[in-house]
Amino acid sequence: MPPRNPPHPVDKHVGAKIRLRRKSLGISQAKLALGLNLTFQQIQKYERGANRISASMLYRLAGVLRAQPAWFFEGLPATDAEEAPSTAQMEKAQAITALLASPDGIALAQLLSGLEPNRRRKILGLMAALGPPADQDEAA
Repeated sequence: MPPRNPPHPVDKHVGAKIRLRRKSLGISQAKLALGLNLTFQQIQKYERGANRISASMLYRLAGVLRAQPAWFFEGLPATDAEEAPSTAQMEKAQAITALLASPDGIALAQLLSGLEPNRRRKILGLMAALGPPADQDEAA
């Protein structure tokens, strides 16, 4: 049997956004699956990017998760007919989405969303003062 191709970065990004939205709404994989007449295993595959999501299923998912379909693509590098996103851009977008979909990322987003905008900006300033992101450290 030939080896299976790894998930496409866009499929992984969309899957991570599904997980992020589902977790932020407090919905289990089983409950989401029930609302879509799927198995929870299928939801797991979508969230990992292992299975691609059809346009009609993404539309249904968006309805159940109360999000616009375009939201699942936010954070990806812009598409341009003349210049495709670089691998580095795709990897950076994927890393950000993976962090946001992680338990720490969800907890951080929930805590930050409860703060006044002024305090949130101060915390972001503190984080920036701690140093550049890891990928910038390596480039220096």
